[in-house]
Amino acid sequence: MDATRTIACLVYPDVMSLDVTGPMQVFASANVERRRQGLPAHYELMLLGEQAGAVPTSAGFQLVADAQWSCIAPDAVDTMLIPGGAGVQVQQQNGPLLDWLRGAEPKFRRLGSVCSGALLLAEAGLLDGRKATTHWADLDALSEYGAIEVQGDRLHTYDPTSPEAAHLFTSAGVTAGIDLALALVEDDLGRALALSVAQRLVMFLRRPGGQTQFSPMLAAPTGTVARLAILLEWIPGHLSDDLSIEALAAQAHMTPRTLCRLFNQETGMGPGQYIERVRLEAARNLLLDAQASIATVARLTGFGHSENLRRSFQKHLSVSPRDFFQRFG
Repeated sequence: MDATRTIACLVYPDVMSLDVTGPMQVFASANVERRRQGLPAHYELMLLGEQAGAVPTSAGFQLVADAQWSCIAPDAVDTMLIPGGAGVQVQQQNGPLLDWLRGAEPKFRRLGSVCSGALLLAEAGLLDGRKATTHWADLDALSEYGAIEVQGDRLHTYDPTSPEAAHLFTSAGVTAGIDLALALVEDDLGRALALSVAQRLVMFLRRPGGQTQFSPMLAAPTGTVARLAILLEWIPGHLSDDLSIEALAAQAHMTPRTLCRLFNQETGMGPGQYIERVRLEAARNLLLDAQASIATVARLTGFGHSENLRRSFQKHLSVSPRDFFQRFG
């Protein structure tokens, strides 16, 4: 087993508190689980700020930086995390911090961001030529850095099988930083220990890094045409019915052509795509609640056959229904 690893997290005025405390609690809980097993702590945790001392968060309370980032030897830090928050825009103009990140990056074993912290790494030029993600609300801002391959529909880009993605990585909005931290613990200490941490925190052990950031059923269009709004409310209760374009058009009392135009205009996707996403969301919920077998879930949600359900899960969630159920059900 390796020696104690130092996990450091940057703090700055108006940082998102959960971006800091969420991942750090995962590492702290890993230490607790090891002590329960009669083993020594594996992680040493520290917060780094412009100065040592109290730092105001966007939540209104303060965190305390243990030391100045400028006074820390980067090669003494195993994993450095860069959180996001309302104050990230100011830090994007912090020249000394950006210079420190550029110089320290090769010396860290791992350097990752949480939420909009990716914008700091991008401003430092560290994400050029790499795949990266961030909170869905900041994807456009990240896309302005043209040299980055932005992947908006995933939770994190950490991949222990890839030297590049195991060294420098990003995660999506807020709680995705906890998913990232669990992945790091699993890589460091094994799946069993990570599972113990997840159970203590009442969390999933691991949502795959490629899993979608948010539910399509939560992204309800605003200002939707009345007839289409009524149809969208009707669809979830009739997933096993005939939901062809012709059937939907008849239900909405409009022509198929008008229906397709309104769907694209109001939801950003065609009727077929929308129906598949709603069916997928319903299937996810059934599997999460362990209410039925995979074959029954496929039938109840209108996929018909479990193979159709499997293809949709792989396409949109990068995981099979069986694996999804085993991890989260």
